Amino acid sequence: MQKVEKWVSFDCFGTLVDWQTGFRRLLQGIAGDRTDALVHAYHEAEIATEGEAPSRSYKEVLRLTIERAAQAIGLELKPGDSSVLARQWGSLPFFADTGPALAALRADGWRLAVLTNCDDDLFAETRAVFPVPLDLVVTAQQVGSYKPAMGHFERFEQITGVARERWVHAGVSWWHDMRPAHALGIRRVWVDRENSGHDPALVTAHIHDMASLPPTLRGFGVS
Repeated sequence: MQKVEKWVSFDCFGTLVDWQTGFRRLLQGIAGDRTDALVHAYHEAEIATEGEAPSRSYKEVLRLTIERAAQAIGLELKPGDSSVLARQWGSLPFFADTGPALAALRADGWRLAVLTNCDDDLFAETRAVFPVPLDLVVTAQQVGSYKPAMGHFERFEQITGVARERWVHAGVSWWHDMRPAHALGIRRVWVDRENSGHDPALVTAHIHDMASLPPTLRGFGVS
């Protein structure tokens, strides 16, 4: 009898990849001692930039958000500054605990997917250096929308045919990932690396690093 698959899907940037450190390093090159202000303004602007035009490429989201964040803090950009994130996307570092955790999950029989608010070509740069092979990637470019819209989750479910009781979604973002996973009624593990202070009652399990994920999933009893 064929074994029924079990899947864990992930947000990538912020959960598996340390995009906070990577973004800060890249933005420091254009903002200098105003980096903190630019990073804060970037976070304030990104969700609106994604939401106002769901078919907009993520490279365009990155560019526009930097421009809007710089304008918000009165930072003058030089030509080419606003494309720095897209140009150097492949330099964003993985968290040290990502590779061992993914390897442990694969050893436990989980198939691994990424649901990312990213373009295909940008994510290809990340996938090329991924510490563990992925079984499936769903990008914003493929579904024509950005999380927390449901397009990624619906496409993943359509492709895999997975039963929801055999699907776990893990991510750092309470807004982009935990809320839509809650709406679907699937198990959801909040990898709350940023100690954001959102309501943990929304999630199935609340952890703070990837090292805690394999034992957490073992506790779910999905064989």
